Amino acid sequence: MEVYLDNSATTRAFPEVAELMTKIMCEDYGNPSSLHLKGIAAEQYLRYAMATFSRLLKVNEKEILFTSGGTESDNLALTGCAHANGRRGRHLITTRIEHPAILNTMHHLESEGYRVTYLPVNAWGLISLEDLQRAMTADTILVSVMHTNNEIGAVQPIAQAGELIKRMNQYTLFHVDAVQGFGKARIYPKKMGIDLLSVSGHKIHGPKGVGLLYIGDKVKIQPILHGGGQQRNLRSGTDNVPGIAGFAKAAELVYEHYEDDIKRLYQCKRYFMDGVRKIQGVKINGLLPDFPDGTGSAPHIVSVSVSGVRSEVLLHALEEEGIYVSAGSACAARKPQPSETLKAIGIDKTLLDSTIRFSFSVYTTIEEIDYTLRIMYDKIPILRKYTRRR
Repeated sequence: MEVYLDNSATTRAFPEVAELMTKIMCEDYGNPSSLHLKGIAAEQYLRYAMATFSRLLKVNEKEILFTSGGTESDNLALTGCAHANGRRGRHLITTRIEHPAILNTMHHLESEGYRVTYLPVNAWGLISLEDLQRAMTADTILVSVMHTNNEIGAVQPIAQAGELIKRMNQYTLFHVDAVQGFGKARIYPKKMGIDLLSVSGHKIHGPKGVGLLYIGDKVKIQPILHGGGQQRNLRSGTDNVPGIAGFAKAAELVYEHYEDDIKRLYQCKRYFMDGVRKIQGVKINGLLPDFPDGTGSAPHIVSVSVSGVRSEVLLHALEEEGIYVSAGSACAARKPQPSETLKAIGIDKTLLDSTIRFSFSVYTTIEEIDYTLRIMYDKIPILRKYTRRR
């Protein structure tokens, strides 16, 4: 039996997405910048995608910019806004548990002379609005806060943060990395005080290599790519028409049955957590005390620390039985260093290298979870004995 429980890393594409992309690549393959009929046909797909995301986010079409994915969107938001607004201030704010696309970009901006404040989080991965308020200064030009953490599923108080930022300084820009949150929550930038929003296609059953950045119409930003001037001179390069159209189709499908799908995801999450709690020496990370059923965090992510078993060992033991999980963020999975998120929430040092992330999708079934739990019940005691012998 094959069980894929690494959906925070990437998702299986919807069949409708693959079919649409194949049609575009094989039939409607024109360059949307071309003036002939093939080009016009390709351009229609871009218009469809812009209209789709405009409707889902409740923003204007001209505020949608397509990119190569979440990393480019994050880089453009941070670097483009820092460079465009540097005369007004040199202070940036983010959190300690951001994705490497944010943290490493912030480090780069620090090397250029910008000052960055990294907000701490509590044991459940949440920032304090009081800390955010204290960090704000007259020269704070941008705040970047992740919507949903990709390792433990913590969901930040985005709307409250947006309101606070605008109340303290109407000119401070608010960027939100919603790569894990889009499709799992309803996100409306204008209503939530968000100036820039990053989204990625392959987290919502769309294609890899495509994403978007919502840029509010009053945002001052500089491009980081230069070339033919596509997309209003903000992001040059031939438009990835198959990817963009597939991305839009995936977004449509994700929100078509949104309420039912989110309910199912939480059911899978609760069922899995109930089963995991039966294993001695297991800790579930990031659960709010008032929401032991997991409803206070993302519906698709469960972070589990297994004492006495290294995460890499457990990962491969499950893989041998056809179960695919992750030892943390896929972007850092091949780097032998402790998770910044786990360190930030104060997890016991002995568990830093003993934590596995399970992440579900609309394709996950209870039968798959039952199979996974049976394998864990069998494998973990054996792996612990082997560890003790060593």
